[in-house]
Amino acid sequence: MATYHQGSRAVQDRLGLREQAEHVGRSIGQDIKPVAAAFLGLQPMLVIGAADGAGRMWASLLTGPPGFVRATGPRQISVTGGPREDDPLSGALEGPVGTIALDPRTRRRMRLNGTARTTPRGLAVEADEVFANCPKYIQRRDLLASAELPQAGAARRGGQLTPDQEEFLRAADTFFIATVAADGVDASHRGGNPGFVTVESPSVISWRDYPGNAMFLTLGNLETDPRAGLLLLDWTSGSTLQLTGRARTAFDASTGERRMHFTIEETVQTPSAAPLRWSAPDYSPANPPLPY
Repeated sequence: MATYHQGSRAVQDRLGLREQAEHVGRSIGQDIKPVAAAFLGLQPMLVIGAADGAGRMWASLLTGPPGFVRATGPRQISVTGGPREDDPLSGALEGPVGTIALDPRTRRRMRLNGTARTTPRGLAVEADEVFANCPKYIQRRDLLASAELPQAGAARRGGQLTPDQEEFLRAADTFFIATVAADGVDASHRGGNPGFVTVESPSVISWRDYPGNAMFLTLGNLETDPRAGLLLLDWTSGSTLQLTGRARTAFDASTGERRMHFTIEETVQTPSAAPLRWSAPDYSPANPPLPY
């Protein structure tokens, strides 16, 4: 498949970054190299993005002991288990998916996009794109020793943010975003100092799109299809907040800055969804100061 589709190229051209994007794009391949396979085998979590049966985009958190995600061939990974039964993507992971393995302990991340199919033990994903990203905007955290943890609560669905969810978003330093285009699904990461996410109303949030690798895979997808899914994790309690809706990019012609506006169509909050507990963050030195 081509490295970039027309949406990504349109954003690259608009910002005068096509040459840089072409250089960085050489890092995208189909093969899972040994260093990438070793990295995957150490991870206790994986974020996966896909569309549900109604076509809405979601990002979901998968967890397991190290080795639950592993490379089973030069272009395939297997995942033991899958989403919770009440997760929006339960039963929907057949077809295009985007995945991202992010390790807060080392500030490393790896993205693998491709086609999923269910297996007796969970999932298999055939890779179309495999690549690593720089550590920008990743907050470093340590994985804490597991103690006796509360059982996950039932997922609670809503049509807009509650006041507690608004406060959670204002305090967030990390989220994951899934987007889609004709050539597949992508899952990516966004990070910043607490406050980088702005709650405009119970149904609209926004954030500044910080300078990255110039690929513009997320923004490029949104140029052609506004559907998006967000995942936020409470690193101390394991609770998750998933949002699905539509996103658009506002460009400032004078500064070249971009701001993303996300309109929420549905929320899913799950108490203690993940069994992992993480330390307080060591914020990335790349995070721009607030206010900006």
